Parts: sequence; C-alpha cells; structure tokens
Amino acid sequence: MTNQANSLDHPDTAAVDILIADYRDARHGADLLALMDAYARDPYGGGEPLAEVCHRELLERLAAFPGAFSVLAYRDGQAVGLTNCFMGFSTFMCRPLVNIHDVVVSEAARGAGVCTRMLDKVAAVARERDCCKVTLEVLENNHPARAAYRKCGFKPYALDEEYGQAEFWQRYL
Repeated sequence: MTNQANSLDHPDTAAVDILIADYRDARHGADLLALMDAYARDPYGGGEPLAEVCHRELLERLAAFPGAFSVLAYRDGQAVGLTNCFMGFSTFMCRPLVNIHDVVVSEAARGAGVCTRMLDKVAAVARERDCCKVTLEVLENNHPARAAYRKCGFKPYALDEEYGQAEFWQRYL
C-alpha cells in the first residue's frame, strides 16, 4: 500500500500493461517477489526485507492456494505494480468477494495511474466472478494510499454509521 494518489488521465497510464500474473512463469514470479521485497522494505510494509521463506515458497504457495490471484503492472517492460488478491465470501450478501491483500506501486511509477489501473483490473475480475464487492486494508496514516483508494471508489466499511467503522484486527498464531 505504498502508493501515492494517481491521475486517471496521466500520459504514462496508456503505456502501462496490466495483466494477471502466472505464478509459474519465471518472469512474473521474479517480478512479484521483487515488488513484494520492495514493499516489505518500505515503512508502510514493515521496513524489513521480505522473509527468506517467502523468496523460497511464496510463488508455489500462491499457485496452490484456491482463489489467489495477482495483478502485475508493467511500464516499458519493467514491473512497476502488484496487487495480491484472495477470493472470500460475504455471508450478508451470499456472494463471493475479492480481498486485496497487498498493493505495491514502485516509487518511479507513483502518480502515473498505476494503482487505478490495477484496482480497475481487480474489479473487472471480481465482476467476472460474480463478486459483490472488493475489500482491502490500509493503515490509517498511509494518506497517499487512502487518497488513491478513495479515488477508485473505496471507503471505510460500516454497516450502520451509528455503530462506527469496522476495524481490521489480527491475532498471530
């Protein structure tokens, strides 16, 4: 989620190729891992290199995980963006959903509409799979990412404003 606000009509947007990653393709795999490592090293990604186990096993585990898919963005043949997504299910809407787990835009491509194009691709996949919504998490102080997500139609989740917004919690096992 290390992206800045993007322009829908930025001139570089047209030169960006957006595709679904093939986890077994050597180039896609190398690009996915490189972008994940850059994201992990960013303060918004934890500020540490991607764990060695991820370098060894992430691609194989993603390929084997039902409902996983990733979107890669290339500009002039260089990987500049990534989203990792997982299918889920909404019990309240009785339909599948897509959760975006990671959003990465390389520093050199920020502000060029890459995030918007990737999120549009995720939404297209979600529609093809008859999903009711696309979800994601964002750190409250990651203002550039929050602005980019709002621009793409995302907003904080609340069933009823009276009861407040949902929070993303975790418990390590």
